[in-house]
Amino acid sequence: MNLSKSILLGSVAGLITLAGAHAADLPVKAKAVEYVKTCALYGAGFYYVPGTDTCLKLGGYTRALLQVNSNSMSLNPDFGVGGATNRFSNAYTWRARQALSVDTRTATDYGLVRTYAEAWFTWTSGSYSGAGDGSTIYQGAPGGAVAGGTLQFMYAFIQFAGFTFGKAQSQFSLPWGEYPGNFVELPGSSAWDPVNQFTYTADFGQGITASFSVQDQVQHDTSNIWNVSAATPAGLVTGAYGGNDIAGTAAPDLIAMVRIDQAWGLFQASLAAHDNHAAYYGATEFTGHPDDKWGWAGQLGLSIKNIPTGPGDSINLSGVYANGASRYTFNDYLPATYARYGGTSLAGAYQSVGLAGLSDSVFVAGAGQQLTTTFGFNGAYNHNWDSRWASSIFGGFGAVRYNSTAKSYICGAFVGALALSSGIAGYNPDFNYAVVGTKTSWTPVKNLTFMAEVDYSRLDQKYASGSTVVLPQQLVIGKPAAAYQLKDQSSLGFQLLVQRNF
Repeated sequence: MNLSKSILLGSVAGLITLAGAHAADLPVKAKAVEYVKTCALYGAGFYYVPGTDTCLKLGGYTRALLQVNSNSMSLNPDFGVGGATNRFSNAYTWRARQALSVDTRTATDYGLVRTYAEAWFTWTSGSYSGAGDGSTIYQGAPGGAVAGGTLQFMYAFIQFAGFTFGKAQSQFSLPWGEYPGNFVELPGSSAWDPVNQFTYTADFGQGITASFSVQDQVQHDTSNIWNVSAATPAGLVTGAYGGNDIAGTAAPDLIAMVRIDQAWGLFQASLAAHDNHAAYYGATEFTGHPDDKWGWAGQLGLSIKNIPTGPGDSINLSGVYANGASRYTFNDYLPATYARYGGTSLAGAYQSVGLAGLSDSVFVAGAGQQLTTTFGFNGAYNHNWDSRWASSIFGGFGAVRYNSTAKSYICGAFVGALALSSGIAGYNPDFNYAVVGTKTSWTPVKNLTFMAEVDYSRLDQKYASGSTVVLPQQLVIGKPAAAYQLKDQSSLGFQLLVQRNF
C-alpha cells in the first residue's frame, strides 16, 4: 500500500514538473495593443499619438509643373537669359516637388500648444547661358543640391498662449499672399512665403484678431540698397543702378495687423516698419557710411465671399503703399532688376530693351540714403462652374518712383556709362510693372487638380520716346555691343500644373 502511494505521488510530481517545463516554453501573453484613435478636436485627419493626449496630422502634396516660355518658375521672362529672347531663352522649364507637413496639437492648462513643420523636396530644370568663348554653361537650380534638386524647410513654428515662434507666414501678409486667384507672381501685395518671427496675436472673438510681430528682414523684406557710386556698365545693363550695399542685420521689421474674418469675407489692415542699414561708401571702414533710415509700408486687403454668381465664388483685393520698404509691394519672389529685349524699327538701333530696377534706397559716397516709393494693387475674381471646374481672372500692378535727388544720382551714372541719346533730360528710372491673366482648374476626384494658366506682363518705363543707349557686350546672354532703343516691353507665359494633396 505504501509502495503504491509512493509511485502515485512520484508520478504526479513528475507530471507537475513536466507541465511547468512546457509552460516555461510558451510565449508570455501580450499586452493589449493601443490602436491609433481619431482625434476630432481639431478637424479631419488628426489622430492621437498612442499613449499621449497629443493629436497629430500628416499631410502634404505632390506637384508637377511645366512653365512655358520662361527660364524661371511662376515668373514671366522679363530678366536674365529669359528676357534675352534669343537662343539662350528657354521654351519651357520643368519642376517636380514633394511637400511633407507635420501638425501637432495638445490641449494644456494654458491653452493649445501647436507645432507645425513643412519641408519641400524640389527638382527644377535649369538653363544654359553663354560662356563667352562660343560655348555654354549649364545653370542648375539654386540652393543646396539634394539628388539634383533642393531641400527647403518652409515652415517650422511653435504656437502657445497667443504667441508664434519660428518660421511662419508674415503677419503683414494677407491669407492668400500675392495669389488672389493666380499661380504666377503678381506685384501689388506682400509675399505669402514664411519668415522667421516672434509674434503675439490677440483674439477678440467673432473672427476679430490683432497681431504684433518682429520678423527677420533678410531676403524676405529687403530689395536693394544701391550705392550708385559703385555703379558699373555691366550692372546698369541689367537694371542694377549701383552696388547692392546692404550691411549686416541691425533691426528686424516691426509689424502690426488687424483682421476681421467672418462668413461674409475678410478685411485686413497691416503696417510695417523697415530699417535700411547700409554698409560703407567704399571698401573699408575708413570710407564712412550713410546713417540708417527707416522706411514703412501699409496694406489693405478685402475678400468678399458668397457672391451671387455662384457658391464658393469670391473676389480678393489688396492695395499697398511703401516708402523705403519696396518688398512689401514687389514680393521677394519677383525680380529686383528687369531687362527685357525685343524688336525695333528705329534706324541705327540693333534691338529694343526695357530696363528697370527696384530698390529700398539709393545713395552716393558722402551722402545720405534716399528712400524709394512704391505702390500697387492686385485682385482676382474666382468662379466655380461646378464642383469640378473653376476659373479665375486676375491682375496685379506695381509702380516704382524715385525722388528728384535719387534720380540725379542714377541719371549721372546711367547717362555717362551708356551714352543715353536724349541726355539727362530724357532719363527717368521710374517704371510700372503689370501682370494680368486667367486660370482654369479641373478636379476630377477629391484632392487631385489639373490647372492651366496664361499670363501677360508689361514693363512700362519712363524714358524719353525714341531714346537709345549703347550697351556693352553681354556674353552671358549673347548680346553684342550695340545701340539699343529704350522701349516698353511685354511678355507672355503659360503654366500647366498637376497636384495631388493628401
